[in-house]
Amino acid sequence: MGQHTVIPFGPQHPVLPEPLHLDLVVDDEVVVEAIPQIGFVHRGLERLTQTRDYNQFIYIAERICGICAFGHSLGYAETIEELMGVEVPKRAEYLRVILHELSRVHSHLLWLGLAADAFGYESLFMHCWRLRERILDVFEATTGGRVILSAVLVGGMVRDQDSSILQMMRDTLEGIKDEYAQLCKAFLEDSSVKNRLVGVGTISTEDALNYSMVGPFARASNVNNDVRCLGRGGYADLSDFQPILETGGDCFARAKVRALEVLQSIDIINEMIDKIPDGPVFEEVKGAPAAGAQACNTLEQPRGECYYYALGNGTKYLERMRMRTPTSVNLAGMATALKGCDLADVNMIVLTIDPCISCTER
Repeated sequence: MGQHTVIPFGPQHPVLPEPLHLDLVVDDEVVVEAIPQIGFVHRGLERLTQTRDYNQFIYIAERICGICAFGHSLGYAETIEELMGVEVPKRAEYLRVILHELSRVHSHLLWLGLAADAFGYESLFMHCWRLRERILDVFEATTGGRVILSAVLVGGMVRDQDSSILQMMRDTLEGIKDEYAQLCKAFLEDSSVKNRLVGVGTISTEDALNYSMVGPFARASNVNNDVRCLGRGGYADLSDFQPILETGGDCFARAKVRALEVLQSIDIINEMIDKIPDGPVFEEVKGAPAAGAQACNTLEQPRGECYYYALGNGTKYLERMRMRTPTSVNLAGMATALKGCDLADVNMIVLTIDPCISCTER
């Protein structure tokens, strides 16, 4: 064993889009240990519950993370609805699922592009982001925003979507399927991609369970922990939902799970459009959460399970609001995956957990 050297990795890095800081303990070109350093972009968003009422805070919640913006506003709204005993109209539940799954498609396409950029496949990166722009165009047509949508309210949705808009969503998704199939072929069959991903950063099923990993990071190690299986809201009416699982546990398995989840999300959106009922999309909410009332909620974000907790104090301002984001759970698994890897593979392994430091250090 040679002498160990500590190399700072991040928070600014030419490959990683996130300001993640790691102290890498290396022996020659092999990583012996990875120690995450958290707190570089802490913003203290949870404290804003003291100065923003429970309706206003929904716009703070979706700024926890730009890519997961809709999911955070949805998870927060569902928590407050449970806290106050609000029943959301059925049509609103379906619209929420449709936009949430579109957000998953948008997030996974973004990640696939960043992964391609990390292993040097620039044209693949551009094609992934070109298709992602089509999804952002749908967001703009339906909500007016491309990333921050502000489409959810406590009690339902800001606006309804008529049949022509829903058909436009369906046509857009159908229009990208053939091109996306070619991207999947490049990710899953190209030998140069496999050389960079197969056997790199492997996590066993046992370790994934021990470190409480969530999302595609866990499902690539054959851990079935998809919150959508609980059948809440519109997900309860899906005819058949089975999470995408892989057994490899390496970078390639994590890329494959996300690639296939895009197709699964498209199928979910089409089913929701087929089944969406008529009716209102908003139930007016009056009053304030009772003092001492508590509620919690989980939501399957594109990166994995996100946990929300709210505590009322009898006023329109919450006593406490807490989010536990997927990346904060997955950092322990990431540190484990980095042990024993080559220094050149660090950025690829880090990317395959799809880290969001903005979420983690909210």
